[in-house]
Formats: sequence, C-alpha cells, structure tokens
Amino acid sequence: MCLAVIALNHVPGIPVLIAANRDEFHARPTAPAMAWPGQPRLYAGRDLRAGGTWMGAADNGRYAVITNYREVGREIAGAPSRGALVEHYLGGGLAARDYIAEVARQGARYNGFNLVVGDAQGAWYYSNRGAAPRYLAHGVYALSNHLLDTPWPKLVRLKASVAGVLDRGPQPNLPALFAALDDREPADDASLPHTGLPLARERLLSSPFIVSPDYGTRCSTVLLWRDDGQGELHERRFTPEARLAGETDLVFRAA
Repeated sequence: MCLAVIALNHVPGIPVLIAANRDEFHARPTAPAMAWPGQPRLYAGRDLRAGGTWMGAADNGRYAVITNYREVGREIAGAPSRGALVEHYLGGGLAARDYIAEVARQGARYNGFNLVVGDAQGAWYYSNRGAAPRYLAHGVYALSNHLLDTPWPKLVRLKASVAGVLDRGPQPNLPALFAALDDREPADDASLPHTGLPLARERLLSSPFIVSPDYGTRCSTVLLWRDDGQGELHERRFTPEARLAGETDLVFRAA
C-alpha cells in the first residue's frame, strides 16, 4: 500500500474511513479482498508471496493499514514481512496502543514502514523511520512513502480530494471516493520529492494512481466502520493498463 487517507471521527456516523491505493509490481501474486478463516475473522486482500496484508479489518472492530517507507539502498535482506504486522494485529488480542508499542520495540528488524492500527479506543501511528508511537486524534491524515502527512504532491492532492468528498456528503459517496483515488496526473518536476530514484521514476510514482506495465496501482480500497458496528470494505482491482479487473464489496459487523 502506497497512499492512504485516514478520516477519524470526521464523518458523522462513520468514526473510521480509509481511502487507499495499493501500488505494487504487477507480477507479485495477490489474493483479492475476502473473509479470511479464523477467529476473529479478517477481511482483507492477501500478499501471496510474503504473506500478510496491506490493509484490512476484523470483526472485533479492528482496522489497520501499512505503507512502505521509500529509502533507496537501505533494504535489509531477509527482513520480516511488513504485511505480517497488519495480519498479526487484526488477528491478535492486544489493544491498539499495546500492539503499536510492541511493534516499536522490534521496529529495527524491518525495512522502513508506516503503520496505523485502531480499535474502538482509537488509532495509533508508528514508523520505524520516525519518532515514538503517536495517538491520532480526530481529523484527516494521509500516508504515502515517507512519514505521516509528509507533503508530497500526491499526498497533498489526494488528501484534499478525499476531504472534499467527505465534507460534501451524504456519506459514504463511494463513486466520488473512487474517482478521487483514480487521479492519474503526475506532479510537476519542480515539486517532486528527492528520494534517490531517477527523475523518470520519481515522475511516474508522483500521481495518486500509478500506471505502468511493470508497477502500478493494483487496487483501490475504501474501508469504513459505522457507529452501529457495521464494517465495509470495498475494493476495485486493476490490470497493468489500469482497466478494471474485478471488484469486491464486503459488509460485516463487529462482534
């Protein structure tokens, strides 16, 4: 997952809403969003190479999303799967605050990541390239491949677009949210971040929705929890040519 907007208690009746794009190599095997077996039941897509997932929810009211931290030349060979951090939280028993503290104690083992985990008591953020875990108060946040709310052009643009949809109502306006996630306009070269990639690659990765033959936006997802305990996960999947390849709409309820 490479770009996510997280709205906490921003929409009346919907305490959590996440709109996100997952960017990945098209050759990486992936299972679509579905109900996973087990207790508590998980609702997420699945990485079939390293295991785990990039975003999901569980029927005990939990939710989580992770993004990679872009740092060219600083990869740890053989590091544990970052996607397992989401899976273990959703399927585990620790409260969000306790889980994020445990992750922080082991953060040096992993390649760079940003992780948000939440439950009925609130949401927490941690990056192993940043400071200590942080409680997220009510508001709208965004994650790309640097720290929380780092103003990369794609993050700024998608955050504003999603916030605009949420402020217009009625909610949730799924077509409008997916339209915001479908923004394929690259940033101006002058505003690109400098992360060690060649200019052409920085330019390619600068749009909220990425299109290229080898790497791009594999799926767009809207995840939300309602006040009455109903959860929803809506996923749209895409081909390398950015054509719609499939969609999944899951509705579940907190136990």
